[in-house]
Amino acid sequence: MSDFGLFGTLGSALSAQTVRLNTVASNLANADQAAGSPEQAYQARVPVFAAVLDAAQRNAPASAVQVKGIAISQEPPRAEYQPGHPLADPQGYVYYSNVRPVEQMADMISASRSYESAAQALSTVQDLIQRTLRLGDS
Repeated sequence: MSDFGLFGTLGSALSAQTVRLNTVASNLANADQAAGSPEQAYQARVPVFAAVLDAAQRNAPASAVQVKGIAISQEPPRAEYQPGHPLADPQGYVYYSNVRPVEQMADMISASRSYESAAQALSTVQDLIQRTLRLGDS
């Protein structure tokens, strides 16, 4: 893969991690949202990634990452018995998001570090290209 091909690969990695960070932010923002029924409760979102292969090279490794979509968690919402709550159902339960803040924070740290790594690699590639171009200046 040429240095210029790395721009596309690293750009797709940065884009994917941005989607991951935005998804975590959305999940954390809705972690404590109350609802009157399980169907209305916020369900955690998770980005789905796929490796993109270079069609020009048969046995080449993946050359990019693509966001295939955002999946919605199928875990049931957290039900709490709060009969005095304005959103309580007839049985007295209020339903809260199935988001687990500790897991989301760990995912945010991981995504942030992955983003930083890709940004640093991009900076290194740019530096190497600039140094290569300056070889002819002497």
